[in-house]
Amino acid sequence: MPTPDKKGARGEAIVQAEDREVRVLFTNRALAEAESAMGKSVIGVAQGFADGASGISELAHLLRAGMEAARRDGREGGRALTLNDAYAVLDEAGFAAVAEPVMLAIANVLAYDPRQEEPDPNA
Repeated sequence: MPTPDKKGARGEAIVQAEDREVRVLFTNRALAEAESAMGKSVIGVAQGFADGASGISELAHLLRAGMEAARRDGREGGRALTLNDAYAVLDEAGFAAVAEPVMLAIANVLAYDPRQEEPDPNA
């Protein structure tokens, strides 16, 4: 669900790793970056998780894109996050603990419809 000050096609989630929470953020830009890195469409990758054609490498690319978008959104500075950073989170949390929040956050972006946004009660 978008936060009141950040509307639009956004999907956010928390991945619980060993002793830390890893924030991920998906936007259309983050998904396009993941598609470019994978050479596959995000919709095709999502379908692939259902039929077995997608796996760990695709999830790592999606996770990296979401982690990097969250880092930029939070203006955290530092170096850009890499695929190795995503694999470290996957190793700590496990495939299922990463796949579920990542895919739910991506689904929020793909299903976004501005006509369905709740009106701002402060407007």
